[in-house]
Amino acid sequence: MRLLPAGSAAVLAEVGSLAESRALHAALAAEVEGGGLPGVLDLVPAARTVIVTFDPRVTTTKGVAGRVAAVAGALGRPTGSGPARTHELSVVYDGADLTVVAASLGMSVEEVVERHASTSWEVAFAGFAPGFGYLAGDDSLRVPRRSSPRTAVPAGSVALADTWCGIYPRTTPGGWQLVGRTDAPLWDIDRLSPALLAPGDRVRFVPVDHLPGALEDGAPARAPEGLAPGARRAVEVLEAGPLATLQDLGRPGYAAVGLGRSGAADLTSHALALRLTGCATDAATVEVTLGGLVARAREDLLVAVTGATAAITVDGRAVAPSSVVRWPGGSVLRIDRPVHGLRSYLAVSGGWLRDPVLGSRAYDTLSGTGPAPLRPGDVLAAGEAGTDVRLAVDHAATGPADPRRLVAAPSVLFVEPGPRADWFTDAAWQALTTAEWTVTADVDRVGARLRGPALGRAVTDELPSEGVVRGSVQVSSDGQPTLFLSDHPVTGGYPVIAVLTAESCDRAAQLVPGARVRLSPAGAPGARRAPRR
Repeated sequence: MRLLPAGSAAVLAEVGSLAESRALHAALAAEVEGGGLPGVLDLVPAARTVIVTFDPRVTTTKGVAGRVAAVAGALGRPTGSGPARTHELSVVYDGADLTVVAASLGMSVEEVVERHASTSWEVAFAGFAPGFGYLAGDDSLRVPRRSSPRTAVPAGSVALADTWCGIYPRTTPGGWQLVGRTDAPLWDIDRLSPALLAPGDRVRFVPVDHLPGALEDGAPARAPEGLAPGARRAVEVLEAGPLATLQDLGRPGYAAVGLGRSGAADLTSHALALRLTGCATDAATVEVTLGGLVARAREDLLVAVTGATAAITVDGRAVAPSSVVRWPGGSVLRIDRPVHGLRSYLAVSGGWLRDPVLGSRAYDTLSGTGPAPLRPGDVLAAGEAGTDVRLAVDHAATGPADPRRLVAAPSVLFVEPGPRADWFTDAAWQALTTAEWTVTADVDRVGARLRGPALGRAVTDELPSEGVVRGSVQVSSDGQPTLFLSDHPVTGGYPVIAVLTAESCDRAAQLVPGARVRLSPAGAPGARRAPRR
């Protein structure tokens, strides 16, 4: 077993096989359940790895690595899985990459379809997104990932990459080769077991000419019980802008079934808004992307807006950002499009009331899990402010302004070596940490794709899919990096050369298309990556 760094809050354990990965994950999960791994937040099993994420305020990389090594050392020989369920899924074989796949394999399209449909595929592990299973079956259908991932793969797409087959549960970015589509409901949080496919299950694909209906793309909007249209201590949403969602610290603990933590993209600005309004650290804010939020208060409220540099008005009167704002009942608050940055955070004394979904009020754009994004006509209720909120607010109002440095050009983000830094050449690491990068138009809560010099690889093998963390700098086959943000996929198949520091993750969440970025090694000047193998 090798233990590899994945930033300052995760360790990647690399083993020799899928069976060893499953065994190690099961043993670590039992250790977490028994309290033997304090501070561990999530475990993500994959083809030959298990990534362990932890709270650095509770434990350390050295401490976690030591316990993982001890658990691995106590493992016996992996045993096989128990009885498996078999799922038969109808598929229309009309994928956009089907002819490319056939040509790369030296087969006809008909041969590819026949082999794919005649294979009994086994769900090896879950990952990438909720409901996505990595299916193992026929190694003769081995194809590389696309050199550059698509920004949107339709829900229900059946795809191949390396030796794996997978089905996209909803529309997401992805770099796999598309061969067909199905309407199987892969993820439903209203089911006892939300994921249709579980590790050890078998899948058979049944060719059909058409499907009765399209796969539902995302969870249906719900009206949480805590959302009372007649509530007085509430705000009415008049305009929601491009995207306005409730966010908190996220929902750790579900990564093994493909559901990421999510939560506020800029945790520093989110926490500042809560502090200014005297809210608990686990309360929610409204994360407003590119401004455009307009709302009317039903009664007097105390609020704060932090994050991006944007004009904020109450009934047309300008108010200061990153300070306590009195929002009189009947008046309208507006957050305009930012001048600098991307995301603003609106908090209210007493906190926003929405029923949690799987333990969190955060909306995950990748999986569609959580309270639905705000829309015009929504009524967002606020809790009652505590008796000591005035003291908390008065104290917070005297504190410093939001420390975001959003006007620097270029922005400097700090990185630590990633688990696959040794897959890249010395020149690639030099280019990564000295070049000026441009943020492309592909920016959302999942990540931000950069454009700059191509980063050359020392290891050109296809990487078996493995867990990734917030802040991962993943490099696709075209040599271009992507910065993973709060709604990143749980697993990925491109190597991670570096990981942003926690503070730099927050700064990255404020990057807009066209922004210029430099990635600098964290720590002392001249800090370098891990040596190549």
